[in-house]
Amino acid sequence: MTKAEIQQVKLRFGIIGNNEALMRAIDIAIQVAPTDLSVLITGESGVGKESFPQIIHQYSRRKHGQYIAVNCGAIPEGTIDSELFGHEKGAFTGAIGERKGYFGEADGGTIFLDEVGELPMPTQARLLRVLETGEFIKVGSSKVEKTNVRIVAATNVNLTQAIADGRFREDLYYRLNTVPIQVPALRERGEDVVLLFRKFASDFAEKYRMPAIQLTEDAKQLLLAYSWPGNVRQLKNITEQISIIETNREINSSILKNYLPEQNNTQRLPALFGVKNESKSFESEREILYQVLFDMRQDVTELKKLVHEIMTERAAVGSPAVTPAAYYTPAPAVVASVPAAVPTIIHPSVKPAPAMDDDIQDTEEYVEESLSLDEVEKEMIRKALEKHHGKRKSAAKDLNISERTLYRKIKEYGLD
Repeated sequence: MTKAEIQQVKLRFGIIGNNEALMRAIDIAIQVAPTDLSVLITGESGVGKESFPQIIHQYSRRKHGQYIAVNCGAIPEGTIDSELFGHEKGAFTGAIGERKGYFGEADGGTIFLDEVGELPMPTQARLLRVLETGEFIKVGSSKVEKTNVRIVAATNVNLTQAIADGRFREDLYYRLNTVPIQVPALRERGEDVVLLFRKFASDFAEKYRMPAIQLTEDAKQLLLAYSWPGNVRQLKNITEQISIIETNREINSSILKNYLPEQNNTQRLPALFGVKNESKSFESEREILYQVLFDMRQDVTELKKLVHEIMTERAAVGSPAVTPAAYYTPAPAVVASVPAAVPTIIHPSVKPAPAMDDDIQDTEEYVEESLSLDEVEKEMIRKALEKHHGKRKSAAKDLNISERTLYRKIKEYGLD
């Protein structure tokens, strides 16, 4: 494609920027559009991946067919099969009528599966069958349906790592990734940041009927130096904030700094309540929970030692003999269900509890309480929801899990 043709596509779909990697991504989208090959669009959240499936659809032979965009991460796991493939009347509680599903509706058109990495494993198997044979079965039906759909998928998840973790099917990955398109992050696009700021400032000036804000030279340098973890979406939000709040239409670096969150080069982790920050990086949600368990266990151990010291001091000044039972009454044993994959954590200092003796008890020996992984996870979710006043999207982001996973955990723990 010539630069002039790519420029026409950029104007049509509102894409701003001249970065070479961005131009390459647009060129690939136009080249692959006339075919029926599956396309996988990758890139960080907020880079503008949603523009590319529209380019592919509009420049394909399917442009007069349906174009349906589906956010896989926003659909609860229990209903996603029904949403994608449809269901028969009475297939499950609440299925008061027949539903066609997105793959039935988009026959002859294009389906854009955003956040495809969030699909549950059973749904991935159904999707693989559609890609291989064009066939699917509605929920609650035994009849095989046919569909002729072009699939374009997008993800900000590292699918190679997800495959290694057992969260994504390798065969589905290769089916979706027939043609890969990588959308660059905003921090990699150089001067495009200034162009985008100017475009957004102009749009908001028109929207709110006020003069457009402009950047001084030092503000432009600050804009270029910032890492933009939220990419184009973050830049747009900040431009809108400045356009509305600042009365001075010339924005210098001092003003701009007030709107840029402090940059943190360490790995961004979910906010954990009551957990000591030791600047550790964690590879998975389970490792985070293990760290919580170890810290909580250490706190319990320190508390028991403190109780023992108090009892020893009282005995030294002639106070009546006190046994640990006077300070602690064991609660009834509660058996918590712990996944089989979770190893039992045993401290080396733990010894078998001695038989109760009426004469003397060795107060230096203690048995550490077992902590349920489920209970810790439940408490983390509850506190995250309280922190964000019940807003599940914010809580899920805080916990570094998907909205669908949070929805399932809330149901599982009865935190509705």
